[in-house]
Formats: sequence, structure tokens, C-alpha cells
Amino acid sequence: MRAHSHEEARAAFERLFGHTRNDLLAYIARRAGNSEDAADVLAETYLIAWQKLDAIPAGDRARLWLFGVARNLLLKSASRRRSRSLLAERLASELRRATAMRAPVNPEAADAVRAALAALPQRDREILTLTAWEGLTPKQIAAVTGSSANIVRVRLHRARARLKRQLGSVGAAERRPEPAAIEYDC
Repeated sequence: MRAHSHEEARAAFERLFGHTRNDLLAYIARRAGNSEDAADVLAETYLIAWQKLDAIPAGDRARLWLFGVARNLLLKSASRRRSRSLLAERLASELRRATAMRAPVNPEAADAVRAALAALPQRDREILTLTAWEGLTPKQIAAVTGSSANIVRVRLHRARARLKRQLGSVGAAERRPEPAAIEYDC
């Protein structure tokens, strides 16, 4: 399908699209996982056709060429879906194992820690969680945050002290008894 000017190329592509779109869409729709995937494959097929317009055979062979392109794209799409599915299954398995290995958490204590962390400045929360949850050393935290390891050590020490104070105030508030009703003898 030879086209010399941009206008000729556009006209040739529009003819190709007009003559093949219904058959090609039906072919793709029957094989794709869903209508969104079918639309993506159809669009990508015609994008490739536009890019390789001069290489497309003439006549009825153009339709077969498009079917071949669509077939290859459908195979790639199926392969990507399988890979994503396998990756998701592997990740889910790893998360289940990691969750099973964690020690049981006292929900009240976890809530108290969350409340205490939420009351801290963002910089303190970041450094504390990078240490406690991610297991990073001060040197590693320095690389993540773009500061020196010494500054991280000082900030970590101060953040731990602030967290301890916050936990003390949260715990004290939880232990404070409800005001009792005072009865007066009259």
C-alpha cells in the first residue's frame, strides 16, 4: 500500500480502516478478555498499520496482515496478563507469610502508638517509621532523606523522646478515671 504524500497516506489509511474495522473489531472482541482490552488492541493494531503503511500488502492481503498484527498483540496481552497474575499471586503469598510471621499486636497498644505518632511532627514520624517499620539504620535513613547520619542520629534520639512523652500522655489520659458523681447529704 504505497502512499507518497501525507494526504495520500491519510486517504489510504482511511480506506484501509473503513474496509477492515468491522471484521477486525469482531476478530479482536471474540478473543480479548474484555471490551477495554479489545479497544486497546484495535487501537494499537491501527497505530502499527499507520506506522507501517507502506509495508502493508495490497488488496485482501491487507486484511490478513491486520489480523496477524492483532493476533500478535493479543498474544502479548495474554502473556502480560499471565505475568501480572503470577506476580500478584507471588506477592499475595509473600504478604501472607510476612503477616503470619508478625507477632500478634494488642489493638489498644497499636491504637495508642498510632495516636502518639500522629501527634508528632511529620519529620519525627518519618524518621521513627523508617527505623522501626522499615528497619533502616541512621546511615541508610541519611541516604533516603538526604542528610548526614549524625543529624539522623540526633533527630532519632529526639523523636524517640517525644514519642515516649506522647505515649505517656496518651496512656495517662486512658488511665484517668471518669469523674464520679458526687453525692451530697443534705
